[in-house]
Amino acid sequence: MSSYLKELEKYRDIDEDEILRTLSPEQLEQLDCELQEMDPENLLLPAGLRQRDQTKKSPTGPLDRDALLQYLEQQALEVTERDDLVPFTGEKKGKPYIQPKREIPAQEQITLEPELEQALANATDAEMCDIAAILGMYTLMSNKQYYDAICSGEICNTEGISSVVQPDKYKPVPDEPPNPTNIEEILKRVQSNDKELEEVNLNNIKDIPIPMLTELCEAMKTNTHVRSFSLVATKSGDPIANAVADMLRENRSLQSLNIESNFISSTGLMAVLKAVRENATLTELRVDNQRQWPGDAVEMEMATVLEQCPSIVRFGYHFTQQGPRARAAQAVTRNNELRRQQKKR
Repeated sequence: MSSYLKELEKYRDIDEDEILRTLSPEQLEQLDCELQEMDPENLLLPAGLRQRDQTKKSPTGPLDRDALLQYLEQQALEVTERDDLVPFTGEKKGKPYIQPKREIPAQEQITLEPELEQALANATDAEMCDIAAILGMYTLMSNKQYYDAICSGEICNTEGISSVVQPDKYKPVPDEPPNPTNIEEILKRVQSNDKELEEVNLNNIKDIPIPMLTELCEAMKTNTHVRSFSLVATKSGDPIANAVADMLRENRSLQSLNIESNFISSTGLMAVLKAVRENATLTELRVDNQRQWPGDAVEMEMATVLEQCPSIVRFGYHFTQQGPRARAAQAVTRNNELRRQQKKR
């Protein structure tokens, strides 16, 4: 180690500036290339930073992409094709394979009655397809042909066994008719506590004003005859959810509440769930398919409400967490068992 240090001592007093002044321009350019730090294996760097620029020619002009592609295509067309070692003449060599006919042994031959032989000889492809399905030869046809022949009592296959399966014809399904409920009339009947009105169904009515829905919930507080209240797909939000929660705290006759497929957030659902605890007559509650997922806290609250409210025997919501789902299923099962025991008494 000491000898290596002594070797370095002689370079301590060297004047680098003096050495650089004595170098020629060619030597300085070569030194500059040697000092450049390049990383040819780094694919994230541009090509100009991965290797040294060794081009000595001056640029001929800007890049013309179309001219370059045209030149490459012309150069490719001018290249002569390589001759095949064995030229193709189109001559077929050898003999085509002909499958030999298999002779059926005497013990495997089946002799039918003359009437059956004549019927099978004159049968069409559709009839043969149905016969094969009845005999269980499902490998000779498609699943559709097989089940059509089995389930129907008449010949329904119009194609042969080896035919291509045709798709079923599209059967248009008509849209559901609009909800004919007159909202103003329903509001008046709820406010007057009509004895014949036991169900309020406003499903799929998307143009109900928020003040009218709020007024309807306000009238439901004192109504004693309505048993079912449904607001599915009415674009209801948190203001309607808060009005429903206030209604549940005072109403003592409602048994079914459905507010699925709306725009209620976790805050509105939490308000409804807290109000359900104060209601002892509600037996069915459906709050699924809101615009956004309510969250883990709301799902835990749902399970807690079902455990603390034995009157609820039907609950509509698709849980995403295993814990609340198991608790809710157990609570609903217990509530139904309590209801069954009360009916026996």
